[in-house]
Amino acid sequence: MVDLVTVTLASLFAGFVDAIVGGGGLILVPALFSVFPNTAPATLFGTNKGAAVWGTAWATAQYAKRVTLSWHALLPAAGAALLGSFAGAWAVMQVSADGLRRALPFILLGVLLYTLARKDLGRTHQPQHRGHREAAWASGIGAVVGFYDGFFGPGTGSFFVFLFVRLLGYDFLHASASAKLLNTATNLSALAAFAWSGHVWWHVALVMALANVAGSLLGTRLALQHGAGFVRGVFIIVVSLLIAKTGYDAFLR
Repeated sequence: MVDLVTVTLASLFAGFVDAIVGGGGLILVPALFSVFPNTAPATLFGTNKGAAVWGTAWATAQYAKRVTLSWHALLPAAGAALLGSFAGAWAVMQVSADGLRRALPFILLGVLLYTLARKDLGRTHQPQHRGHREAAWASGIGAVVGFYDGFFGPGTGSFFVFLFVRLLGYDFLHASASAKLLNTATNLSALAAFAWSGHVWWHVALVMALANVAGSLLGTRLALQHGAGFVRGVFIIVVSLLIAKTGYDAFLR
């Protein structure tokens, strides 16, 4: 019972952070590994996805009520993200992800330094593309980051947010809202794979899912209330923590 309460509270906080800017896995996955150290990693990853997918889906619905989303671009992008995630999951079974694991802290550091250097980045919503061109760019982002999510995973939501800001000209609020839809697609893809192979503890995932949705509701309301500047600040904090976590995993663990 204590174990379930612990991971449920972690899921609540993960949903809160994930709804604002992504990075909920930074909280929930380590909590699962800490509480259930003798469980197969695939089962813990599958259980994480079984909870997280509900939070991202709920956040998408909440953002859609208050933020104008470019559905003509985001729907095909979500499809590309789902297919990319499947391809990434297949690829990781063929080749090792060790090279990417070591490169990831430096990639995230580049994202952080670029965001800090560009003080105005993501503060105003000025889409750079329209129509089919916007859909093509968004689908490219969905496919690439979706592949990464299936192949490795940490920081997927943050990569979606950064690329929507940098390449499409979205502000951080619109980028975060858009990222939730694509992250829902990649989570569904991963969950289907884990569920197919029996690697989901549904009795744990469903309890965590309720907490994840509650956290997502709180995070979404806070982001909508405080706007792009607030989301940018949380983004910087989450990416900094991801650099520390992935750097530790790659070089010190």
